[in-house]
Amino acid sequence: MHDFIYLHGFASGPQSAKAKDLRDRFAQLGIPLHIPDLNQGDFTHLTLTRQLQQVEAELPPAPATVTLIGSSFGGLTAAWLGQTHPQVERLVLLAPAFGFLSHWIPQLGYEQVQQWKTEGFLSVYHHGEEKMLPISYRFAEDAAQYREAEIQRQIPTLIVHGEHDEVIPLQSSVEFTKSRPWVRLVEVDSDHALTNVSDQIWQLVYEFCDLKLKNAV
Repeated sequence: MHDFIYLHGFASGPQSAKAKDLRDRFAQLGIPLHIPDLNQGDFTHLTLTRQLQQVEAELPPAPATVTLIGSSFGGLTAAWLGQTHPQVERLVLLAPAFGFLSHWIPQLGYEQVQQWKTEGFLSVYHHGEEKMLPISYRFAEDAAQYREAEIQRQIPTLIVHGEHDEVIPLQSSVEFTKSRPWVRLVEVDSDHALTNVSDQIWQLVYEFCDLKLKNAV
């Protein structure tokens, strides 16, 4: 038994363009793609720890295996789950949010960060809800505890990252891949959303996950 789980990005949801596109493509092969809602109806109190715990509870018990496909913050989540759970057999990371605090905090600027810290909440645009929603400062405090250098479990990993990513620079995936020979990085002509390369992503996923073989079974 092998499961496939897709983890959407920060301020996104199960109905995102990438989530629906991959779900439909998997469905054409008769393979279910499970897409949990990582907002849990409470985006404001989202943390990486909460997200990890939520997906942990949905992983199949060993010896069953699972492929995790994660986008952006969902990609970071998938990478951590791959480190800590032996039933995670394979990872597909789409513009994974490695080092995202180091990219995001400077964009906010000193004054906005101090205000977030003081007031406890920051308004961000939630693409899934299509409106501004508050996110607790606990989100930043929690994420700062995680050190990506500790992600060292040698499992087959495919990273697809846009050369023009304006949110998480391509360099973050380049650096992650350098010291991990089991990780394959494919650079594509796209931005963070990766919406213009959906066919290319599917071809990579299809081959990397041996879906032709699974479909035959």
